[in-house]
Amino acid sequence: MAGHLVLKKADFFASAAQPVAVADRYPQNIFAEHTHDFCELVLVWRGNGLHVLNDRPYRITCGDLFYIRAEDRHSYESVNGLVLHNIIYCPERLKLNVDWNDLLHSARAAGEDPRWRLSSHGMAQARQIIGQLEHESVKTDALSVCLTESLFLQLCILLRRHRYQSQDATGPDSSETLDLLMAALGKSLDSAFELAQFCQRHQVAERHLRQLFRQQTGMSISQYLRQLRICQAQDLLRHSELLIGDIATRCGFEDSNYFSVVFTKETGMTPRMWRQRYTLHLSNC
Repeated sequence: MAGHLVLKKADFFASAAQPVAVADRYPQNIFAEHTHDFCELVLVWRGNGLHVLNDRPYRITCGDLFYIRAEDRHSYESVNGLVLHNIIYCPERLKLNVDWNDLLHSARAAGEDPRWRLSSHGMAQARQIIGQLEHESVKTDALSVCLTESLFLQLCILLRRHRYQSQDATGPDSSETLDLLMAALGKSLDSAFELAQFCQRHQVAERHLRQLFRQQTGMSISQYLRQLRICQAQDLLRHSELLIGDIATRCGFEDSNYFSVVFTKETGMTPRMWRQRYTLHLSNC
């Protein structure tokens, strides 16, 4: 897509030799679609927002992890107290004898969700490494450049060890209740989610879990699940020829009229208008 913003490495790195830099977003504001001439890791600490990656919307919140390639197009929309770190890096500047491509870009099937989640335990460890990385990456001496890459390698290994896909309830450290809840919600896009049953199964107080979820994400559990379903509906409307009623069913709405009401409230346009918007855009390209 022509005309989008391209972020340049010269504006972010301490020197032409430094391979990694840390850009904290406290908070992350709305940011128009852009690409980079570098790559980045995006790790969300708190709040929520709409992350649009290569035309696909994702409702993101604490623990979400994205690996962004230089050529990927992405933007941030409708943010709500969204706090994240961008760990940006130049692959051509990495010198350690490591298979970086395998470590950072595991093979994914076409259309597979590129989002990972980082376990609560992994997030706590990542914070410490990122703090060190942020301190060293602004220096330009040879030892700091070397240490920066070493810390980046530690971070990448940590992320690989503690990450899991949002639909996977068997990932590392899945004993954490919030991790289990996120996994359960990720698997409930096309079916009902019973919070009371979840709390009984995992022996956690429902009120406490609701409070914890809102504290970490800035949303209620039902709001988050609804946003996940709307994001999936947006993607299906844009990239499939399914009937709107079938999309409603796939996104957990038994009534297509109710789906249309919710979709319109969340996006500002009806499902039909949303689909036509992109159909017209493609026909004019």
